[in-house]
Amino acid sequence: MSAAAARGDGPAGGLKRNPFAWQFTTPLYVGSALNPINSAIIATALVPIAADLHVSVGATAVLVSSLYLASAVAQPTAGKLAEVFGPRRIFLSGIVLVLLGGLVGGAGHNLTTLTVARVLIGVGTSAAFPCAMVVIRRRAEEAGLDAPPGGVLGGLAIAGMATTAVGPPIGGLLVGAGGWRWAFLINLPVTAIALAMALRRLPKDPVLDRADRGFRTIAGRIDLPGILGFATSMTALVVFLMGLPRAEWAALAVFVVAAVPTVVRELRTTTPFFDLRGLAANGALARTYLRQALTLLGVYTVMYGMTQWMEAAHGFSAVTAGLLLLPMGAVSALLSRPLARRNLVRGPLLAAAVTMVVGSAGIMLLTSHSPAIAIVLVSLVFGVISAAGTVGNQTALYLAAPADGIGTASGLFRTFGYLGSITSAVIAGIVFRDGASDHGLHLLGLVLVAAGIAVLLLTVLDRRLMARGTSANTGTSTNTDPPVDTASAANTANAATTPRKENPA
Repeated sequence: MSAAAARGDGPAGGLKRNPFAWQFTTPLYVGSALNPINSAIIATALVPIAADLHVSVGATAVLVSSLYLASAVAQPTAGKLAEVFGPRRIFLSGIVLVLLGGLVGGAGHNLTTLTVARVLIGVGTSAAFPCAMVVIRRRAEEAGLDAPPGGVLGGLAIAGMATTAVGPPIGGLLVGAGGWRWAFLINLPVTAIALAMALRRLPKDPVLDRADRGFRTIAGRIDLPGILGFATSMTALVVFLMGLPRAEWAALAVFVVAAVPTVVRELRTTTPFFDLRGLAANGALARTYLRQALTLLGVYTVMYGMTQWMEAAHGFSAVTAGLLLLPMGAVSALLSRPLARRNLVRGPLLAAAVTMVVGSAGIMLLTSHSPAIAIVLVSLVFGVISAAGTVGNQTALYLAAPADGIGTASGLFRTFGYLGSITSAVIAGIVFRDGASDHGLHLLGLVLVAAGIAVLLLTVLDRRLMARGTSANTGTSTNTDPPVDTASAANTANAATTPRKENPA
């Protein structure tokens, strides 16, 4: 343990006493919750916005896609910037962008202005999760922790996934009481609180040397050409996916034209933004990305695909449909923290894979005459999937990612999650192209069964998950459940705060 940690006067103070006190973690949780809540809260405001601005409801879909697109590109970019310039600086910058987006959206009078506001919110909220992972990883190392801080990662899991389910109900209340502008203005008080707490509690970043402040130096350190190539490629790919089943061939062509030279360059440069060689060598991290994408494909398909079916085929109102899915978010929130505190990986991932297959099969048994309780039970199964999958994959990410690349890796983790959620919307659009029906729902369930089997194979056949012991600091983790004594220590400290003994110098 470092001398500062032993004294308890390290960054933000009290490392030995409690390195992850609530004052330290709360702004990280609030910031990480902003992205999923803003992703979901807009759903209830689309119809009122269309009516007030005199545009079609279909035209307002850009408010959903713009945030998804901005977030998919900005997450790993924010992670890279946090690694280079410091997580506190990037976290605070992101919060300010969200605040600005809330102001612009709240005062907007046309669809273009609202779209700009959503892009600002998407970029701003994207900074929180990768910055939080960088801060947590550094704090854990300063405190001399052997095990991941499970309780803290569990809080991030709740903030990052479980809050998505409460977005539509919150949006419904806000829009119903104060109008659609509150779907944007709600960011003002929340970001003000997060900003004040972050300024007070997050450890300050090191002062940048004058030599590191020049544009060419900064561009080289963050690999600006790599970021621009990634952004162009990802934007084109997302546009292509969101256009399906009507293929946007121009977008696909842009993707190929941008991706090929970007890949060639990233393979040749010494400090790449997207370390393709490192990812190829780190199979544990690559498999974590794939599992997360497939898991969120299932969760978001239930949230959005089943919602369409409940309203169109079953005849439920939008409010009732949202309430029927609310228990899914509650189960996810209740299970996430206890699972994370034990620092388990393989167990939760197996549970998520098996329940995904079972829950998807359950979808295939539902009909427009099924009682509401049957729908709730299926959604509860996906609440288990959300908790177990997110916790298991997030802990695997923490262990597998190299310490100096945890920000970019965390951003890519979220990007793959967005690709899963976008793909879920594409699949729902294809199977429901002639209207939401029982047949389309059963096709949806069949697709999710296949996705669940893929997740199961990615887990069962992963030899790294079978091993014991980790090497988190070098990024060569075995991604496995820790020995009982490690998990016990993490549980006892409420955030895995038991220090390790350092080898004598």
